[in-house]
Amino acid sequence: MTEVYIEDTDQGIKSAVNQIFSRIQKSGQSILKSSKEVYIKVNGIHFQKHTYTSPEVLEAVILYLKEIGADVYVMENCTQANFTRIVFAITGYKEVCEKTGAKIIYLDEEDTKTYEFKGKPSVKDDPKGYNLMTFRLPMTIVKIMENRDSMTYINLPKLKTHSMAVVTLGIKNQWGFPQHADRGKDHNYNLHSKLVDMYEFIQPDLTLIDGTEGTIYGHYPPTAWEDTHVVPFNILIGGRDTLAVDVVGARIFGLNIDEIPHLKLAHERGLGEGDLSKIKVVGKDLEEYKEIYEWDLLQKFPENVKIVKGKDLLCREGCQNNPLTVLQSFAFDNPEKFKGGWFIIMGKGHDDDLIQQLKSEGYTKGLVAGYCAIEEVGKELRKEFGRRNVFFSGDCNNLAETVTAELKLAGMNAFDITPLSYEEAIKLLQEAQKHGTKALITTAL
Repeated sequence: MTEVYIEDTDQGIKSAVNQIFSRIQKSGQSILKSSKEVYIKVNGIHFQKHTYTSPEVLEAVILYLKEIGADVYVMENCTQANFTRIVFAITGYKEVCEKTGAKIIYLDEEDTKTYEFKGKPSVKDDPKGYNLMTFRLPMTIVKIMENRDSMTYINLPKLKTHSMAVVTLGIKNQWGFPQHADRGKDHNYNLHSKLVDMYEFIQPDLTLIDGTEGTIYGHYPPTAWEDTHVVPFNILIGGRDTLAVDVVGARIFGLNIDEIPHLKLAHERGLGEGDLSKIKVVGKDLEEYKEIYEWDLLQKFPENVKIVKGKDLLCREGCQNNPLTVLQSFAFDNPEKFKGGWFIIMGKGHDDDLIQQLKSEGYTKGLVAGYCAIEEVGKELRKEFGRRNVFFSGDCNNLAETVTAELKLAGMNAFDITPLSYEEAIKLLQEAQKHGTKALITTAL
């Protein structure tokens, strides 16, 4: 049977990490390969509290690898509207790497190579490029893919639900590899198959989920709601089969594989063990975890922002939950700065008298999220309210454009949500730009 290991962190994170790695080593193949190079992918999507892999877990992993003679690299390409260099500075990853001697790789600053997703329509069949077939990967990832026999790749995600993918664990963590500009296109109901496509290109040698805490109601909880959205599980979950590790991680939330499209697809494609009855869990009894946790967004939004959803088509994987996640964070974590009085239009299938409805309620500015809504009502809204008052977020929601729009509509800027001084943040941005970052960064500065 496929083995997955769960360790309590109550006796210390380092002890738990060492125990899982020791068990994995004893189960067969050595962690180190001939080059002794080990590449760690953290989940560092943002510097928002509770969204990223614990730096304490990262440090313990690096120290274990150093002790067995590894040459360690830590890599990430954060979420859109942000850039990886600032995430490493704020989360403490940079400090951990400097302390332990691990080398940092900012994947958004690298040259890239183009690949194709499986089963996507050709450009001639979809000339507007909404169903993007190609995507670009950083050269470090390309190097690992081309040298799997000599290089070790360790996946270090965080235990999180996800309002678009149900969970974001080992397989979903690899969505950080494609360039920002290639993520927003087709970020709709096709997202699940794309996650599995990415996993087919590069599968980790082992995955270790940081379950010191887990987030529910999605992957990006407002800090103001941490008492209800963050659960202290105090565990680590590890194994060589990422799908099996993810299935166990999902079970901690009370979820099964049939509820998680990308895990079900990965199992159907034969990319790992997805049958929980064929997975041997060592260290903990899963029967201890009886609660079923919510993964979709808590349906609580500021009353002074009007949300208009299309009746014919609206994908929670992009145009719905991306803007709403951002809205919750800005509104409830910054109540003294946040200003309402604007709208968000999303999806396809809107009333013919939409503009009249908005005007009658006093709304004259807002965001049109995603190409479906832009094509259907965007032109008319800009004609009525003016280009400066109506923002567009293109593709299947361009997160950088969404963040920019919502910050400006709310009367805020990027420095309102960044725990650094203006000078510190700008210096990091200039350094990233100097090194060729390809990150899509918010312009609400």
